[in-house]
Amino acid sequence: MYGLGEVCPGVEVEPGTNLLVTGPPMTGKRTLALEILAHGSRHGDGSIVVTTKDGGEDVRESLRELLGRDETGPLGIVDCVSKQQGMSPSQSDEITYASSPKDMTGIGIQLSEFLQAFYKDGGVKRNRILLHSLSTLLMYSNLQTVFRFLHVFTGRVQSADALGIFVIDSTAHDQQTTSTLKQLFDGQIEVREGDDGQSELRVRGVGEDTDWRPFARH
Repeated sequence: MYGLGEVCPGVEVEPGTNLLVTGPPMTGKRTLALEILAHGSRHGDGSIVVTTKDGGEDVRESLRELLGRDETGPLGIVDCVSKQQGMSPSQSDEITYASSPKDMTGIGIQLSEFLQAFYKDGGVKRNRILLHSLSTLLMYSNLQTVFRFLHVFTGRVQSADALGIFVIDSTAHDQQTTSTLKQLFDGQIEVREGDDGQSELRVRGVGEDTDWRPFARH
């Protein structure tokens, strides 16, 4: 089982589970998702991040801040931003680069290479995979293309007995788009801003549904 850590205390999900993190902008969805990865990393789980919004170095730094000095499992980042912005970064063991968020073939290949390196070559049997954010993919490609890509992506998470975390901006898409994509996921972590201005979350569709509870956004 995969525990979700302090942000969702007591919530555990089966290996192969795919979760959709959904909520408005500025409610801490990215921090929430990274916290779930950091919780696993402290226990030796592998972490793979596909980032379509922030550069790979920024993501690595954010994770390091959350982890502090804790012992960590291996990290792999697929950066879909830097090359598109005209940079010429060189690949490292931890960060590889897709040409843009439209390069779904390249993203899929690099995800598979990290999973191969961690799972088969490194013997890391527990891996957490984050895609931040689906909303960016939908800016560059149509719903049908993104759906097909995610169908394969979530299937890889299942076959690797990993945990998949996928972030989407709930206000950026129409109801049909959101409903269509939700079919691919086992459950959701819904995020909102509470009456006091603090972020709240609840878990739906996996285990027992939880009530709204506050969590700290950074």
